[in-house]
Amino acid sequence: MWTRRAILAPLFAQEVTFRAGVDVVNLLVSVRNGAGQWVNDLNEEDFLLSEEGTPQKISYFARQSDLPLRLGLLIDTSMSQQKVIAAERGAAFRFLDQVLRERHDLVFLIQFDTLARVRLGFSDSRVQLEEVLTGIDTPTQSELRARGGAGTSCLDAIASGAELLKTQSGRKAMIVLSDGVDSSSHHTLPMAIEAAQRADALIYAVYFTDPGFYSNAFGLPDGRAILARLARETGGALYEVSRKQSIDRIFGWIEQELRNQYSLGYVPVSRGGYPSFRRIQLITRRKGLIVRTRVGYWPRTGSP
Repeated sequence: MWTRRAILAPLFAQEVTFRAGVDVVNLLVSVRNGAGQWVNDLNEEDFLLSEEGTPQKISYFARQSDLPLRLGLLIDTSMSQQKVIAAERGAAFRFLDQVLRERHDLVFLIQFDTLARVRLGFSDSRVQLEEVLTGIDTPTQSELRARGGAGTSCLDAIASGAELLKTQSGRKAMIVLSDGVDSSSHHTLPMAIEAAQRADALIYAVYFTDPGFYSNAFGLPDGRAILARLARETGGALYEVSRKQSIDRIFGWIEQELRNQYSLGYVPVSRGGYPSFRRIQLITRRKGLIVRTRVGYWPRTGSP
């Protein structure tokens, strides 16, 4: 998504002035080496950026950005999560307690089962977050009867989170705790991806499943593949909870990534004949490094 900037705030490594009304594409970038370690000593000159094959000039650049964090925590409370929801709640609060900087960062909470519901709007209060997280649980039998049965609306939750984030600035991300199986959303997978891309929001998907719940079911969608695509096309990552990888350990990895990102932006070189969605290619001059950022963006209406 393009944002309008007149003067960049001095949160960046250098202050850069643009003329009023200039549209800037903003990227959050993570870089690892072949051993999986974070690489945080790169400079602007180490990156090669292009859009739809056309080289682009990086207009601003910063390492380990101190930009405010706008984070959404989306928790699957459908019946398939009944046996793992307690672990999700506890790990989520421990993560937020580590990451959240009061009066600087903001977090919102969405609970989704049959419907997606915003349980807490943007907040920087640990007390408030803990109180709301404690009350997030799978529905009772009477609640299921009142709603006309069970269901999961993961994609609707992502679209709702993107709507909250699209007017925010800074580093924007959603952490989705789910098995990825969706049975009641109005949004399709492409629609949810587009909503997140338009909001400039990364998706970190945490695949947490109770294998026994679907043991006798047939024909269900591949929830892991759905979460993987959401993460890949927004520049985030997919993690899978297992015996070797606890949910606390996964939250630790997400925290490390949020603390080891590069922030860069550019003013696109206008070219005719582009598709509506514009693909971004970002690599490093240094060989053997793995760069992760969003795959592209949707121009604002009326862009050339």
